[in-house]
Amino acid sequence: MSLESLSGVDIYILDQVQRGRLTADMRILDAGCGNGRNMRWFLASGAQVFGVDTKPESVAAVRKLAADLAPGIPADNFREEAVDSLSFEDASMDAVICCAVLHFARDDADFDAMVDSLWRVLRPGGVLFCRLASSTGMEDRMVNIEGNRFTMPDGTDRYLVNETRLMDVTHKLGGKLLDPLKTTLVQNLRSMTTWVVRKAESA
Repeated sequence: MSLESLSGVDIYILDQVQRGRLTADMRILDAGCGNGRNMRWFLASGAQVFGVDTKPESVAAVRKLAADLAPGIPADNFREEAVDSLSFEDASMDAVICCAVLHFARDDADFDAMVDSLWRVLRPGGVLFCRLASSTGMEDRMVNIEGNRFTMPDGTDRYLVNETRLMDVTHKLGGKLLDPLKTTLVQNLRSMTTWVVRKAESA
């Protein structure tokens, strides 16, 4: 790995790379890819990378990044679309990455629609990697707005999960946790949970 290709990549994604769960021979979708910071290593390493974002300027940025790092990848791999309505085929991805996106859900139904869409495009045996805001470890510092939407200590309003919610969703999907749920507390401002799930081979 070159230091340049690691620039900006979420350290928790690098952990999965180091343990061989996300590899250069995979078809990998970055759902909510932004400007592509989490794509750099995969593009530079020869993976078949795909991405979606709702912002046209982000899609333009990742197409340029891909053209620079992996010119053989079609521009159509990167699309302007929402996570809850992915246009990729069922079971077409070996891994799906979704960082700092699911906590923008409007409500339970919106969260479930996004997760179901991510799960649909994941092949049997594939890996779903998500990082999202949660209430874990900071329950007494969150102010409830409605349902599972809260104002966090950093002043932002987010849809927040907890361990029970994520375990229920994992069970509903028929998936298996690859790691225990891991939560990072960011200086009493917010709580971020890493959720890594493998899809059953028989799915």
